Amino acid sequence: MNLSKNEQRVLHVLAQGGLIQIVRDDDGTLLAVDCVTRDGLLLGNCTVEVFRALKRKRLIGSHNGGPYRLLRSGRVAVRSQPDNR
Repeated sequence: MNLSKNEQRVLHVLAQGGLIQIVRDDDGTLLAVDCVTRDGLLLGNCTVEVFRALKRKRLIGSHNGGPYRLLRSGRVAVRSQPDNR
């Protein structure tokens, strides 16, 4: 699957236990997207366009109104990267 660098970065953060929180206005339109790492830091590469692309490709999903997390298809699509911990 063809994924951009920003999409890969977001998927990698989600694979390590991060999540995506969305902000909507009163009408329900999407205003902002916050990608939070497992350490509680915000990832700047996660934009509304990246979020929509990952959702359209069915790599992320939300259950029962919760935050968006990585689906099984997203785990398969993410390329492994060395972790410097």
